[in-house]
Amino acid sequence: MGKVFEMVAKTFKGLEEVLAQELIELGANDVQIERRAVRFSGDKALLYRANLCLRTASRVLVKIKEYRIQSTEYRRHKPEDLLYEFVKGIEWSRLMTEENTFAIDATVYSETFRNSRFVTYRVKDAIADYWIEKAGRRPNVAVENPDLLINVHIAQETVTVSLDSSGESLHKRGYRVANTEAPINEALAAGMLLLAGWKGETDFYDPMCGSGTLLIEAALIAQNIAPGLFRKAFAFEKWNDFDADLWSEIYNDDSRERPFEHKIYGSDASFYAIQQAAKNVKAAGMEKVISLKQVRMEEISNANANSPLVMMNPPYGERLASNKDMEELYGKIGTALKHHWTGATAWIISSNDAAMKCIGLKPSKKYRLLNGELDCQFNKYELFQGKRNERVNE
Repeated sequence: MGKVFEMVAKTFKGLEEVLAQELIELGANDVQIERRAVRFSGDKALLYRANLCLRTASRVLVKIKEYRIQSTEYRRHKPEDLLYEFVKGIEWSRLMTEENTFAIDATVYSETFRNSRFVTYRVKDAIADYWIEKAGRRPNVAVENPDLLINVHIAQETVTVSLDSSGESLHKRGYRVANTEAPINEALAAGMLLLAGWKGETDFYDPMCGSGTLLIEAALIAQNIAPGLFRKAFAFEKWNDFDADLWSEIYNDDSRERPFEHKIYGSDASFYAIQQAAKNVKAAGMEKVISLKQVRMEEISNANANSPLVMMNPPYGERLASNKDMEELYGKIGTALKHHWTGATAWIISSNDAAMKCIGLKPSKKYRLLNGELDCQFNKYELFQGKRNERVNE
């Protein structure tokens, strides 16, 4: 193992424990769950693997330095001046040269620092002045594709400066070439599947598949294929200490992949949605394991082979649809599940709590997840025969 350092993997609300388990399975140490994040430690190989393999992370940060501003310091200095001196005091020459470009991403939860834009300006000035004093010139800021993406996180009086090793959010896998309206985030889709215990041991159905995100994430998990394989680049590839040989070894290691003995089925009432899903499935190279068909959910039959996992992300009614329309739709979902999916396990996500009640089945598990800005229920339904549809299995 190489030099061990501290890292933070960012995630989405409700997926912290799933991400922590992913990191433990990757070999991370000192795993600690935080708000929408998991802190851990490891070496450079783990950093590369985390970016390539994590399904529920949005980015992986490497901590440079942390500083807690003491209240006694306020009497002598303004908080923004203390921030400036702290950032300027970091040994930036270890991480970059004056030739490199950089960008700053600031997140602020603080009564002391209320304006993230102002924090960004002060940090930028501190780095620029460090280089003017050291090399007589300042590096350029690049909003697009910088050599170094610097993350500044302020929680009350604690300032943490980190390097963003991921660049573009990790949920952007690279296989999505076509969209339908309001597609689900890839990391959220993977998190839902992992919460449901999906490992590819049965058939999988998404009868409202839209652009196919749940289908593709299910196929990747079933075969244990790293989701980052489709991406063109990661931010760490531009770092001064980038180890190209180590990265090539990790990227090309397919020893953890496994065969998938079952089938993944996606359907949708919309011909357009099936067209878009087909483009994404092809881009992901998953045509052999994913079958697509235009059909309404209530018309699907013979779907109870080998107790499949059913998962869907139906419309929430956030865009113009009336409550009556949504309640009728969710009622049809419940009826279809009862009549056509006996023996299956179904999972449904929605922000429409009233419509979810119209499914007419009692969930055996419930999670709260965030889909974009929408607070959602993610419910599990055990589809037993006869009246046992109503059974609660806590």
